[in-house]
Amino acid sequence: MRKEKHLEEEATEDEEVIYKIEVAANRYDLLCLEGLAQALRTFIGLDPIPVYTVASIKGESMLKMHVKPETSLIRPYVVCAVLRGITFDEVRYNSFIDLQDRLHQNICRRRSLVAIGTHDLDTIEGPFTYEALPPSQINFVPLKQVKSFKAGELMKFYKSDLKLKKFLHIIENSPVYPVLYDRNRTVLSLPPIINGAHSAITLKTKNVFIECTATDLTKAKIVLNTMVTMFSVYCQRKFEVEPVEVVYSDGKSCVYPDLSLYHMEVRLSYITDIVGVPLEENEVSSLLNKMQLHAKKSISGDKQCTFTVSVPPTRSDILHPCDVAEDVAIAYGYNEIPKTIPPSLKPLPLNQFSDLIRSEIAMSGFTEVLTWVLCSYKENFSMLNRKDDKSTAVIIGNPRSSDFEVVRTSLMPGILKTVGHNKDHPKPIKIFEVGDITLLDEKKDVGASNRRQLAALYCGANSGFELIHGLVDRVMEVIGTPFAQPGDNTGYYIERANEPEFLPGRQASIIYKGKCIGAFGIVHPERWGWATKRGTENELRSSKFQAVIWYMAYSLSLTGFPALQKMAGEKFFGLRISKYLKAY
Repeated sequence: MRKEKHLEEEATEDEEVIYKIEVAANRYDLLCLEGLAQALRTFIGLDPIPVYTVASIKGESMLKMHVKPETSLIRPYVVCAVLRGITFDEVRYNSFIDLQDRLHQNICRRRSLVAIGTHDLDTIEGPFTYEALPPSQINFVPLKQVKSFKAGELMKFYKSDLKLKKFLHIIENSPVYPVLYDRNRTVLSLPPIINGAHSAITLKTKNVFIECTATDLTKAKIVLNTMVTMFSVYCQRKFEVEPVEVVYSDGKSCVYPDLSLYHMEVRLSYITDIVGVPLEENEVSSLLNKMQLHAKKSISGDKQCTFTVSVPPTRSDILHPCDVAEDVAIAYGYNEIPKTIPPSLKPLPLNQFSDLIRSEIAMSGFTEVLTWVLCSYKENFSMLNRKDDKSTAVIIGNPRSSDFEVVRTSLMPGILKTVGHNKDHPKPIKIFEVGDITLLDEKKDVGASNRRQLAALYCGANSGFELIHGLVDRVMEVIGTPFAQPGDNTGYYIERANEPEFLPGRQASIIYKGKCIGAFGIVHPERWGWATKRGTENELRSSKFQAVIWYMAYSLSLTGFPALQKMAGEKFFGLRISKYLKAY
């Protein structure tokens, strides 16, 4: 947190000094004075890390919120909690209201994701219900008003309100509006617009009922936790919150708030590598405690020092070990970290190798093309006569266009489409592409991995099989892998293939150490019609497509190439594919 002091030069003994504090957008606990004060007191050691608890209440005595199924049409989620025995004064009350406004503007995205309602619990009676009704059936006195309005009338009334008119569009055109009632059918609120006047909180309020309706349940939980943890400090039982049970129409129920700690394992070596300072174990633990993170030392299976970090409900910004390392750096002090000059950048071995391949193929008379990484589902599978086994392709959720539904699993769709869009170009057409494809991979933390491929295509009136075959031989030659007899692992050889995109009997596989690393052949005539599209198939019927797919795996290490450790301009001969392809 960076602080900037204003008016210090002009201030006299009688003038007040104003501090401007910049708060990170994801530190919701620092959006109010209570959170800032607690964070500072913990940081400088005046207070221990707060322990937030949920009051132990039997099921029959616990307040309940019943959710009607119609709410799924507009705002399906609601979470609730109670602050018992709270004491307000003017400063605390204003801070309570200001925190709601700041949360509405920040994580709530101007109430579109979450809307907060706070009520004087002593003026209403549970159990409560969360419903979605037609506007004509909702009638109540809104906050700061004296007469009753129907929901439809209320929308017209607030169109002239500078503060509330910007929220009307969220529900205005919906056939049903969300509304919360108590046991006596008293309206608590019409989220996300306005609360009811009946349950308005005042400086005399002792028990506060908080409800958050939302379209995003995760954000609703964060907002509720922020509200109750920040102001439970003023409760009779400090840092204790009373839970509320939310009961859904299908019988399922959840109890909120959830103030349990979230635990993660973080290695000391990971923290020191990111921070750039050789910190000791006790020092790291102390720095994390300053940031309100419980850190307990443990030993991992490989005998490396590991911390079990317990994240409190106030720190929803801690999602990954890198966030823990960032907090260590903040507590240590950015200005205290020694400045170092980073090493000069250089191309990754795989990228350098790819550039050398590009240069060699370009010198063989082929033109490089760059195509979209995304393609349609049909292009990726059925157009290539391939079936989706549900374990290969990464499919885009809710694609904006039918042209971008899948992350490509081959370079073939792109180069075939390139020919189709250049049907008027003089023949022959000789193109190639070196690029990444993406395949599902359960071993990766993101569930997928990239692989580098090379694809080349020849389109002409005469047979060009020998051109593509020659390109294969040239690429293998320049990387130092000779042609060998079948079964000989010292080089590569070709054998009959059965790839669906190629013509049967007119294709071959490239074999290295007993495994297929690529294929080439004449593109199947059914694929010509797709590549040309829109009645242009006959124009290219006299042309023949020759293509080669030669694979380079993105995940393999290329550090074994001595030549790749040198500059890209050095001699290309002498590279040994044997080390590169040993994982095959």
